[in-house]
Amino acid sequence: MKTKPFGRTGIQVSQLCFGTMSFGGDADEATSAAMYAACRDAGINFFDTADQYNAGKSEEMLGRFAKAHRDDLVLATKCFNPSGPDINARGSNRRHVVRAVEASLRRLQTDRIDVLYLHQFDQRTPIEESMRALEDVVRSGKVIYPAVSNWAAWATQRGLDIQEARGWNRLQAIQPMYNLVKRQAEVEILPMAEANDVAVVPYSPSAAGLLSGKYARQDVAGRLRSNKMYEARYGEAWAFETAERFASLCATRGLNPVSTAVAWVGTHPAVTAPIIGARNLDQLKESLASVAVDMTAELRAEIAALSRTPPPATDRLEEQRG
Repeated sequence: MKTKPFGRTGIQVSQLCFGTMSFGGDADEATSAAMYAACRDAGINFFDTADQYNAGKSEEMLGRFAKAHRDDLVLATKCFNPSGPDINARGSNRRHVVRAVEASLRRLQTDRIDVLYLHQFDQRTPIEESMRALEDVVRSGKVIYPAVSNWAAWATQRGLDIQEARGWNRLQAIQPMYNLVKRQAEVEILPMAEANDVAVVPYSPSAAGLLSGKYARQDVAGRLRSNKMYEARYGEAWAFETAERFASLCATRGLNPVSTAVAWVGTHPAVTAPIIGARNLDQLKESLASVAVDMTAELRAEIAALSRTPPPATDRLEEQRG
């Protein structure tokens, strides 16, 4: 496992980040512990969770597993989504961010969060207020690096500009969705991150399992057909057709589709570390094996040609073709 610079922070993180969304949900305590240990054995020092994952159980489990060697790890968590029934127990306002951080620290059994993402863009809170919230928790010592997840490029740049103008701690990482069938990040988000030297930690590199090859037949069951969120995200016919072409290419090359999908994301020049997730050890092994895939520039381009390339920000397609 190689390490990569984490934006402009000066620290190094493993080239893969393990996402613990399954902890306390699809994966019980024993399975979660085994996956955590396998990640550590593979050289991963970067772990991702969120306060909403399985009503806080993900943070609790990760905190227990990490406690013995906390200083060796970079722990990331998120806040924004409702953490309780109260109308104000949500959002990226200062009140909720401070309270959410305090609750996450208790569940993680730690005195600081290495990376805190605002999980979604808050339509109700001015960006200035959200950036001040991040500045407050950083200055308090409870958070080291502020970050955002699922933010548009314009909003992230606006946040960076506010921080620079006011001398506040800058956003050091973003977490966009990015995979072979979800390439919108290539248009503005990834170039923005490169221009600002912001770390990019994309989620869903295997498209929630769509790129695993298991959905080649229309009658195969899985969360893409049982989960409304994933069905909406990946349910279009062209996405399944792309996945079929991708699986065929992998078969002809003797490549594991999951390993290859993760490697494809990880080799984009703007990407720091894709987030891999798993419900069991077998799934995890496929993602961990991505570091052994020889993703040459030629292979990456061949894979990219299987899917729709998003138009440029100006939508001037003639310039893209030229």
